[in-house]
Amino acid sequence: MVLAGFTHKSSERRGRGVPTDSEESLEELAQLALSAGATVEGTLVQTRDADAATLIGSGKVRELGELVGASQADSVIFDSDLSPTQQRNLENALGVKVLTRTQLILDIFASRARTREGRLQVELAQLKYMLPRLTGQGTALSRLGGGIGTRGPGETKLETDRRRIAKRIRKIEDDIEAVRNGRMLHRAKRESVPLPLIALAGYTNAGKSTLFNRLTGADVLADARMFATLDPTVRFLRLPSKRQALLSDTVGFIRNLPATLVQAFRATLEEVTQATLILHVIDCSSEQAREHATHVLEVLNEIGAGGTPQMLVLNKADRLSAEQKADAAGLPERIIGAPGTRDGEKQETVRSALVSARTGEGLDQLYALVDATLAFDTVKTERFRIPLSAGSDIALLHRAARVLSEDYNGEFCEIVAETPESIRRRLSAYAVRNNTN
Repeated sequence: MVLAGFTHKSSERRGRGVPTDSEESLEELAQLALSAGATVEGTLVQTRDADAATLIGSGKVRELGELVGASQADSVIFDSDLSPTQQRNLENALGVKVLTRTQLILDIFASRARTREGRLQVELAQLKYMLPRLTGQGTALSRLGGGIGTRGPGETKLETDRRRIAKRIRKIEDDIEAVRNGRMLHRAKRESVPLPLIALAGYTNAGKSTLFNRLTGADVLADARMFATLDPTVRFLRLPSKRQALLSDTVGFIRNLPATLVQAFRATLEEVTQATLILHVIDCSSEQAREHATHVLEVLNEIGAGGTPQMLVLNKADRLSAEQKADAAGLPERIIGAPGTRDGEKQETVRSALVSARTGEGLDQLYALVDATLAFDTVKTERFRIPLSAGSDIALLHRAARVLSEDYNGEFCEIVAETPESIRRRLSAYAVRNNTN
């Protein structure tokens, strides 16, 4: 396939030797295409005012057609959204399928979604994107009736297709709402024991899933391909203080994330909006680390999570030299206050950790920072008198608290432990100050 980029004539270059946003976006589009299993045969970039008929102008269309013919490509992917008319005109002129960045991302999402919710969300986004792009061919698609009372042009196939798609959209939205209600019930059960929810967020391919596996011992797919993880996963995270939290791995963000995807994946992104703390994972070895972080901050603001406390996790430290690590230490200060960060306002403090999810470097510092940041579920020394018959509760203290002393006396076990508030609530009946036995 061939990739096509477009830049408005009014856009200025950043400087000699520095790529424009369009060039960086086109490089990202190439990575997306490779993630979808395609082979990129060539690229073309046009800089001009937008042409209403083809976006890139007739001369560039001919040049693009020559590139398609020479490379024997079977499709062209535009880095910009095209109007239905532009897409149809380009397909007629080029003689191959013309797709957009949004359609490519939707195709990747469709191939990666595993859960029923994920598949429904992808289908919803595809249908909403497709609906305004249905084009008809006048009376050639009319269904002519036969017999008395049915003469004349009937309902066109275009209108029928639109009605069917609209009906399917309503059905999917109802199904997603049902799944969302089920998710809310699960969340309510989780919240009955007040465990904080920590959400991993970041640019796609920043290493979130590798970090998630390293922190929780899970086996979530970690792949260099973009959008390798779509469906949210939640696991327990044990902190140095013996407190427990819930850690959620979510879909990666990307520049120009289609609005249809943000809307369709509302239920998935709720794990981010409901989080108590967001671990913003950044690939600090990338030359575009700051730009990627800015895009993530903009999306977080868009979904209503811009005010949630964040910690910057500078990942892939194993790829950096000692000098580069020293430079990366100043990255958080350069990111905070960038456009998209709490509507441009600076946060009071910048919490960050330089880590390598692959090797485990810096994870002790990350654990300590998370433990210090979570001010709720505070740890307090408590004495419990638990019947020996309640062995599971004794085991819970050993698992979730720091046991200081333990004494077996008759039918009871007296335990003194540094205990998180969530566990103290669950075992409040055994607290010595409340025990009447």
